[in-house]
Amino acid sequence: MSENTLGGYLRARRELVRPEDAGLRITGVRRTPGLRREEVATLAGISADYYLRLEQGRDRNPSAQVLDAIARVLGLDATATAYLRGLADTAVVRRRPPARASVERVPTGTLLLLDVIGLPAFVENRAFDVLAANRLATTLAPGMRAGENRLRTMFLGDTDTQRYPDWEDQMGGMVAAFRASIGPGVDDPAITTLVGELSLGSEDFRRLWARHDVRQLAGATVRMWHPEVGDLELRREKLGIGGTDGQLLVVHHAEPGSSSARALALLGSLVATSTTSTTDATSATDATSAPDTTSTTDATAGTPGPAPTEFPSADAG
Repeated sequence: MSENTLGGYLRARRELVRPEDAGLRITGVRRTPGLRREEVATLAGISADYYLRLEQGRDRNPSAQVLDAIARVLGLDATATAYLRGLADTAVVRRRPPARASVERVPTGTLLLLDVIGLPAFVENRAFDVLAANRLATTLAPGMRAGENRLRTMFLGDTDTQRYPDWEDQMGGMVAAFRASIGPGVDDPAITTLVGELSLGSEDFRRLWARHDVRQLAGATVRMWHPEVGDLELRREKLGIGGTDGQLLVVHHAEPGSSSARALALLGSLVATSTTSTTDATSATDATSAPDTTSTTDATAGTPGPAPTEFPSADAG
């Protein structure tokens, strides 16, 4: 990530603001996209030279009042304003993240919950690596599989865009939520490598990353299409998992009694039938083996589970 993250953010957001939205009267032809630096400075009540120093990274310690004034001019919401303040903080002292273990462990209780919740659910970390997922989630969308990175799947994988009618909005929302998830100024080599890989491999990612959008990690309505059950409109909830470094439990559910609820129930019955058929076939093949107690949850390698449950290994990405 660029060392002058504060300047890059200010410049990107400034270029996205239409002058008329800032209350300015347009005269003549403008060659500069969005607002000019001096216009932001005037509207924020600061000198043009001071604002120029901020964008160029020559002054990295603006006051909270200055940041709030600039945020108002740029039309930033509360989430984006907090992100801007964080950039100013980390411009002074670069924060180093704690060393991460080679394998992030999902709490055992959460793994058990994935098995019994009866809804498509998975666990992701700050970088959108899927650490664990139940079988209903991976059947709903292949990208919801342990070992996948959801950004890599979306921008570099072979994901069928027909599964997401709102594909363009999904892409923009995911990149903006990713910025919010990793936070400003976090010097994590794994994150830097991922952003570099996505930037080289996807023009869509480069375009969206350059906007510097930040969106709060929150629930949302997601429209999907599945080849076996058709159209679904689901609610996606993201719930923090205590005792972890930012892991989230992501659950999809439908409005009770709706056509989407019926479609989701049908998908669940298909998954259950498939699981039963696999178990029966295994038992018939090896009559001397113990009863099959394989979990329906996929999880990362090294993730502890309850004694009777086996979790297959997968690379957490």
